[in-house]
Amino acid sequence: MAPGVAELFMAVCRAEVMALKPGNVHVHAAGHGMTVADFLLSAEVAAPEIARPGASVGERILRAVRATRAAVNCNTNLGILLLAAPLARAAEMPPSRPLRDRVYAVLGDLGVEDAEAAYEAIRLASPGGLGRAAEHDVAGPATVDLRTAMAAARSRDRIAAQYADGYRDVFEIGVARARAVDGKDFGKDAVSMAEAVYLEFLTAFPDSHVLRKQGETVATALMSEAREVRRQLAAEKSDAVRHDHLFAFDARLKWQGINPGTSADLTVASLFAHGLEDREQEAKDDRNDVHPRP
Repeated sequence: MAPGVAELFMAVCRAEVMALKPGNVHVHAAGHGMTVADFLLSAEVAAPEIARPGASVGERILRAVRATRAAVNCNTNLGILLLAAPLARAAEMPPSRPLRDRVYAVLGDLGVEDAEAAYEAIRLASPGGLGRAAEHDVAGPATVDLRTAMAAARSRDRIAAQYADGYRDVFEIGVARARAVDGKDFGKDAVSMAEAVYLEFLTAFPDSHVLRKQGETVATALMSEAREVRRQLAAEKSDAVRHDHLFAFDARLKWQGINPGTSADLTVASLFAHGLEDREQEAKDDRNDVHPRP
């Protein structure tokens, strides 16, 4: 039986923290003042709000951030929640169209009230390196719909760019890589999938969390180093040696205080989208088994 949306959300969040993601928090090494337990508890309390039936995107985000803040009192998952809410809302729509098309429809229906709720959630989460914006600043009242507000931030925030571009990176980079690793069955090796998707994002473009906090030079150098590590991994047949490369990269980044948080958030969103697609395909296959063609 396919998992429910809340269960799937928790499963992908768990897989992401179990994965060895250089620079980010994972079960192999904590960092940046947060622990794996913080992330697992955050996923547990946020899942029912992200999956709340009939809730708007803004309501899902705000309620999930409030639940997270009450549980761990720090920002562990704002980016994840901003990305997951439209996916969960799209998953409620009839699966007569592909999930990506439904996500695009959800984004097109976002209103000012969604922006108001998201602004409040962002203020409550207090993400590092947020700064001030020349237009549609979250410190003030919302005056446009959430997609328009996100589009204004697309050049400096890759999560905002997903709203503007119809989740292009999530589906064309993240889900595509997950499919290549997974083959057919989501959950077969979700941790390996998370590691592969994370490295794909880390090498695709400068991480916008690093850009905001440490600048373009550091973010570009990180991307270049990640590409070299990926080359080393591709040339190595031993899993143990491959993990040694990742551990060494992880230690260097954490020693420098570099946390590619946007790449991690996009990884969760991609695993979530991939899992939702698999869930719908499984349900379709089950229906075909019950009602076989004559």
